[in-house]
Amino acid sequence: MRNVRRVLRLISILIVGLLLHYVLPQQDVARITSTEVIRTDFSRFNRLFYAQADAGAVEQTTRDLRLINTERVQTYLFGLIRTGRETMVYRNEDTGWIWPPYFKFDSSDLQAEAAADISTTEPYDWVVITHYGWRIRFASIYPNAVSIRPAPGPDYRPIPWVNVVLLVLLLAAALFVRAMWRQFRERTVDPFADRTGDSFDRAQARIAERRGRLRRWLDTWKAKDKR
Repeated sequence: MRNVRRVLRLISILIVGLLLHYVLPQQDVARITSTEVIRTDFSRFNRLFYAQADAGAVEQTTRDLRLINTERVQTYLFGLIRTGRETMVYRNEDTGWIWPPYFKFDSSDLQAEAAADISTTEPYDWVVITHYGWRIRFASIYPNAVSIRPAPGPDYRPIPWVNVVLLVLLLAAALFVRAMWRQFRERTVDPFADRTGDSFDRAQARIAERRGRLRRWLDTWKAKDKR
């Protein structure tokens, strides 16, 4: 039973970690090489990774998708580890009022801003692209760009203050809930379990006593039969 609880706990932590990694904003230092608009047909799988249609548009199974093509600095662990450069494609679509709560309604303006920041000749112009989501190539899934701002150069390391604050708050909330649960268990669950255990023990003792009486009574009849 203890191993089952450990497995369930690990699965829960993994699910929460993947959800946070997908939803929390990430910042990439990149240079924009081009922008384009493609017609996209969504499948049942990849539709889960796309937001709604632009504000004021009708949601359909197929629609235009804005893309921002870049060359970014490849990083891991929130930018602490850098391994080189790679191509990355971002989608640019509104999130509206739905999940995740970025309340983005300016996809057209962001696409124009990205087009103005295209840099294909040296010295390159570098930008910081804030986004969320994953790049899953076999399913045509792209991270969604939220904002673009200039960067001093490819060696710039943006600090993920939003993630730091949110993770600290989530950790504090988790510790607070854990402390509340332990206090609730000590004051309510454990005394109730003790009372239940005591009642069960007393019930077992009464049953054993009655069985002993019944056995002694039966033994008296056996003694009479021998005579």
